[in-house]
Amino acid sequence: MYIGKLGDGSSQDDGIYVLIKEVLDNSVDEYMMGFGKIIDIVINESVVKIRDYGRGIPLGKVKDVASKMNTGAKYDSKVFKKSVGLNGVGIKAVNALSSKFIIKSFREGVVKAVGFEEGNLANDEKEHKTESKNGTLVSFVPDIKMFGTFRFIDDYVESLIKNYVYLNSGLTIKLNGVSYCSKNGLVDLLNENINSEILYPLIHIKDTDIEIAITHGNQYGETYYTFVNGQNTTQGGTHLHAFREALVRTIRDFYKKDFDPSDIRASIVAAISIKVEEPVFESQTKTKLGSKDMEPDGPSIRNFIGDFLKTKLDNYLHKNPEIADILLKKIIESEKERKAISSIKKIARERAKKANLHNRKLRDCKIHYNSNDERRLETTIFITEGDSASGSITKSRDVNTQAVFSLKGKPLNTYGLTKKIVYENEEFNLLQAALDIEDDLENLRYHNVVIATDADVDGMHIRLLLITFFIQFFPDLVRKGHLYILQTPLFRVRNKKETIYCYSQDEKDIAVEKLGINPEITRFKGLGEISPDEFKHFIGKDMKLEPVRLKKDDTVSKILPFYMGKNTPERQEFIIENLRIEDDLVET
Repeated sequence: MYIGKLGDGSSQDDGIYVLIKEVLDNSVDEYMMGFGKIIDIVINESVVKIRDYGRGIPLGKVKDVASKMNTGAKYDSKVFKKSVGLNGVGIKAVNALSSKFIIKSFREGVVKAVGFEEGNLANDEKEHKTESKNGTLVSFVPDIKMFGTFRFIDDYVESLIKNYVYLNSGLTIKLNGVSYCSKNGLVDLLNENINSEILYPLIHIKDTDIEIAITHGNQYGETYYTFVNGQNTTQGGTHLHAFREALVRTIRDFYKKDFDPSDIRASIVAAISIKVEEPVFESQTKTKLGSKDMEPDGPSIRNFIGDFLKTKLDNYLHKNPEIADILLKKIIESEKERKAISSIKKIARERAKKANLHNRKLRDCKIHYNSNDERRLETTIFITEGDSASGSITKSRDVNTQAVFSLKGKPLNTYGLTKKIVYENEEFNLLQAALDIEDDLENLRYHNVVIATDADVDGMHIRLLLITFFIQFFPDLVRKGHLYILQTPLFRVRNKKETIYCYSQDEKDIAVEKLGINPEITRFKGLGEISPDEFKHFIGKDMKLEPVRLKKDDTVSKILPFYMGKNTPERQEFIIENLRIEDDLVET
């Protein structure tokens, strides 16, 4: 309820990152009040320490703030009306989900520390004098009983921190000694995240309680970064819907043409940040704004954003006619492409509908990501190769949250092709229909899209072809952390008493040594060789997923031509130069 899901850290929205966010929210709120311009974060394997230099918690309330409900300091306080964590639940959830939790308050030359273990009070120190600056220090270790064997991925923590500094100009957050700060707000955010060419310089407009940055590129899809009161609303919500509608109205009015909304928003990249009083989110994790009639400064969110764009964006386009011309050209090009494939789409949709009715490709699950079910973050679709692999997963899966899509042979290399091919190619058309991502990523039916292929040359090739498809046509699905590779064991080592599954040669060697003389060793050449009874261990709560990530330096326009283009000699030279023989691997 409070952290969304547990997870081992391989997904950006796994609970261990929400724990960091809940502590950071309080420190950032102090900064917004004018207290403490620096926040220090140290992560050493499983231990997280967050130190701010705000006012510090009132010394008599340190224990209660970390352990008793309704003890947040922000109730009935106008200064915190546009804060995220009004009720103080977050820090208590962190405590409850940590094997060790220590909170210290430094206030006017005195320090008070309280420690907990698995949510139970373990140490309540007496107040004593200190020379440390005012502020709060929270140290915690996520409970391995809850999260299992987890790991913090640096990129995910860094992304979380950057979002805070983009939205709070003047704030510096240090992660293991590395400082992050921003002078240009959402412009810095988009410059950091855009990894393809843009058609025109970023449009940056802002006013009281609202800031927006916009540009267009040549990629497929729509990319949005949305925030409410500094909270990254990864699932959008009321404010995103309002922005998309208002953008269409403003553009139509400016050009005095009734463009199709999809043509206006095609290839858009935008960031939207608003501040509202007492926002209503759809869950405690605050990833989707559910407010319908909240009022930032009088009008509803819909009218507030609409009036802002109507004035500010319209003025900007009038003052910058060269950008207005580029945008018009982009809209017309999108319109031409849409019309060129419209007839094909109709046929393709009918084909996809008929195929799904006969269950030829998709074994669906009962719960979907775009539902309100509490398990929606667990929803997963496995994209498999061949009937044997899909059969094993189908028999082993959780029918409530796990679906299976079976590929027939190797998919097409889509590099350099237009989206027309998605509708003409049966495999990709049916896959797109299964995911329900043709018109809007918000309709995505499964939170985790998992490529499950054999760990051989053919399996690796299919992985590349599928990743190319998603990066080429649905890059936002990758950027938002929905795409994964399923890791399955390469070896099974067992004797009469114990079975050990190994994911590498090193793990196999350790298992052989542990189990003693002449254990049975099986090398799994393909997923189809793993029995359904065994497979359920690998797609259950301990499922190992490797995220597919796009970083700032991963420019799509450079990645795809190199790895999937027709430059075979160049790739061959790269492989030879980076080839490592077995002796090299043993030494390292």
